[in-house]
Amino acid sequence: HRLRDNCRKEIRSIGTCRGQTRITYEIIMTYTVNDKCIMCKHTDCVEVCPVDCFYEGENMLVINPDECIDCGVCEPECPEDAIRPDTDDEGAKWVEFNGKWSKDWAVLTEKKDPLPDHEQHSGEQGRLEKYFKDK
Repeated sequence: HRLRDNCRKEIRSIGTCRGQTRITYEIIMTYTVNDKCIMCKHTDCVEVCPVDCFYEGENMLVINPDECIDCGVCEPECPEDAIRPDTDDEGAKWVEFNGKWSKDWAVLTEKKDPLPDHEQHSGEQGRLEKYFKDK
């Protein structure tokens, strides 16, 4: 995770008030995998990730939000549009989900074939409720 410390955080300064202490805040940004990955598990994204932050469950992948450097190279690689920035409407939900499961699952560093019936599930709604497996 060689790039994480240098690229992961963005510090913004709000300014000062009459020479008082400078106020700063830190924005931590990440990409996440959502339920569109469930039952498909394409791994084109894994192949391009420079920091190996993808973790593999039985029927989906997740991104460790503490390891992602927000480079964005994985997002266009996903044919299901399952990789989204945390700034999306449901971003916070998926950051929490990805963070939880990336702690339990093994890191994936090489491309694999998608799941056998991936074409049948492409575009299907409600995959989290129907198919998610916590293994």
